[in-house]
Amino acid sequence: MTDRIKGLSSAEVEERVKKGLVNGDMNIKTKSVKQIIFENTLTFFNFLNIALAVLVIVFGELKNAMFAMVIVCNTAIGIIQEIRSKRIIDRLTLISAPKAVAVRDGGEKEIATSEIVLDDLLVFRAGSQISADCDVVSGECEVNESLITGESDPVYKKEGEKLLSGSFIVSGEVKAVASAIGADSFANKITGGAKYFKKTESKMMNAINKVLKVISICIIPMMAILIYDGIFVTDQGLSRAVTSTVAAVIGMIPEGLVLLSSVVLAVSSIRLAMNKTLVQDLYCIETLARVDVLCLDKTGTITEGSMQVEEVMALDNASNDEIDSAMTALMCSLSDGNPTFNAAKERWSGESDMTAERILPFSSAKKWSGAQFKSVTFIMGAGEFILGADYEKIRETADKFSEGGRRVILLAKSDKPFREKDLPESVEPVALIAISDKIRAEAPDTLRYFKEQGVEIKIISGDNPVTVSAVAEKAGVFGAERYIDASRVENIAEVIDDYTVFGRVTPSQKLEIVKALKAKGHTVGMTGDGVNDVLALKEADCSVAMQSGSDAARNVSNLVLLDSNFASMPKVVSEGRRSINNVERSAVLFLSKTVYSFLLAVLFIIIRPPFLFEPIHMTLVNALTIGAPSFLLALQVNKSLIKGSFVSNVMKKAVPNGISVVAAMGGVIILTSILGLSVPEMSTTATIVLAALSFMIVIGCCRPFKAWKAGMVVVLVAAFVGAALLFSGFFDIVPVTDDMLVSIVALSLGGTLLMAVLGYASRKIADSWQKGTKANV
Repeated sequence: MTDRIKGLSSAEVEERVKKGLVNGDMNIKTKSVKQIIFENTLTFFNFLNIALAVLVIVFGELKNAMFAMVIVCNTAIGIIQEIRSKRIIDRLTLISAPKAVAVRDGGEKEIATSEIVLDDLLVFRAGSQISADCDVVSGECEVNESLITGESDPVYKKEGEKLLSGSFIVSGEVKAVASAIGADSFANKITGGAKYFKKTESKMMNAINKVLKVISICIIPMMAILIYDGIFVTDQGLSRAVTSTVAAVIGMIPEGLVLLSSVVLAVSSIRLAMNKTLVQDLYCIETLARVDVLCLDKTGTITEGSMQVEEVMALDNASNDEIDSAMTALMCSLSDGNPTFNAAKERWSGESDMTAERILPFSSAKKWSGAQFKSVTFIMGAGEFILGADYEKIRETADKFSEGGRRVILLAKSDKPFREKDLPESVEPVALIAISDKIRAEAPDTLRYFKEQGVEIKIISGDNPVTVSAVAEKAGVFGAERYIDASRVENIAEVIDDYTVFGRVTPSQKLEIVKALKAKGHTVGMTGDGVNDVLALKEADCSVAMQSGSDAARNVSNLVLLDSNFASMPKVVSEGRRSINNVERSAVLFLSKTVYSFLLAVLFIIIRPPFLFEPIHMTLVNALTIGAPSFLLALQVNKSLIKGSFVSNVMKKAVPNGISVVAAMGGVIILTSILGLSVPEMSTTATIVLAALSFMIVIGCCRPFKAWKAGMVVVLVAAFVGAALLFSGFFDIVPVTDDMLVSIVALSLGGTLLMAVLGYASRKIADSWQKGTKANV
């Protein structure tokens, strides 16, 4: 039995911890450093590149294995960036961890909620969140259970009654003994349905993985054919055949694409963390940018979770001065702390020269509070409870005044004192006060932003649908007048398209709504803060929780708004768009190389000239025209709408680029043969033409063209020219002759023109195909 004054002793706490009778930590854990290193190191393409490097070293020259250094650098960048992201997220998680006040060894002690043990004596005051089921042993309070039930009205609790985990104290102070903890608590039993593994869906990463799968299937047989062709058909010898094959194959591998995608998303998570948004799932940044239906809860999302005085109506010819004087006197005398009182306190916050002789605080049982002064007694609260039968005289007026979902309280007075703890005799009405939810100042702009972006809004709440509809309309939700009481609907999926606002929604119905929207092909985002939102949050494609909400909601969500500010959502969407659009642009560089490398390998197998490139050539060109530009492009601001699929958007640019490069290489073979150039001269000509066309691909990816991008291209060109002049011997590039220069200029210009023509044709064909597909649908 827990001592109601001293609580548990340290020895009793330690005993319970040993037995496992502790609340535990339900927070989502980030990857360990070991996992991050393993996932970035042990990849198929890393193994393949290492194997190719070993082959080159064994059969060729060490310098031709330089491409392996790119893999090492890429892997190191990925590991460092992800560890940095992990540390920032871990730090934010630690800062935002909830606390509890326990009485141990006779004194109050602040502890993490994960450290609560069975039978702990806990102290709950206004604002405290209840993190374990408890039995009240002393005091009384009002509890907001909206995070569990969706109902925003406070519930009165006294000694002997139970406090449920997931709720929080609105007013009052109690001591309570923890009766159910961890998985046995009420909140965790509700959220049990959310404790299943949901595979992260990333259209961008799925598309990249499909491309990589196709490439990996093609590479091995292509290597075998090239080595066979080099040794037995063209009689190049083992060393030359292996070196040429590696040069062809490393061009097919988009070794930095997966890394680039991960780094871009990791950088995005760091940027969002700086803006008080905690990313718990890296790929949710992309998913939120693709969301076309966003489900919002009323409380805490479009409203602040607090109330405001909206209008005052005088009764029985009461003057405004009399009303203000009475309410100011009550506010100075009472300290109820419930949302209604706080709204009135904010409105009437001045000083009063009246001194209360006696006060009766608010309780959920009597539904009113009041203060007795020298010659008058003022009461405020529910009209039915204050006036009794006389309330019928003003009922019609009060009902009309409450239209639009407003909560109406009555101000009354009497020249008689309180009768013990009861109302005085002859109570007269003075005024009706309309109180409504306080709309977040940023909510209208945020909702307008989503409407302009073509995102449909659905409001789902446990509150009265009339009230929710009125609040949604004030906040600027399009179609807010179309509301329905979900408690009267048998199959909510049948009416999902007909209504914008759903009231009296149960946790299971919220889940049904999300499933119904997903079944119709929508990408669904969900915001919530309560235990009653957990199942729907888990099911949604992208879930967003408020830091001010329940632990359960935060733990299952992909994103947590640490400042509980709905206005942060557009920043997350913009970050997602920047990531997707920029990775898409950078992917064009990688996959253009893959396309032309594969086609070149096929071309050289068919016509069997000496292979024009060595691995060192490809390393130089790739580093200057893909490696550096791709990272610069991927980190630029880009708020464009996401259109089309990732693969089609990339391939309709990469394929024309690849074909143009191959055509130019075919021209190199023909022209240099006509001019009678040697193999080293052919190789140098081909390398410089490839570099020139690769730079044109970079320029194409930079559209719309801006000054910084022009500067970037100039710097890269200068770097390439400088490298060619300074290290021509190291890179096996011979001095350029007049014939070579003519060939380089002609083929570079021809390849660029062909690239422009094929690119334009590809876009037109893709657009026509997409229009035809939409028409058929």
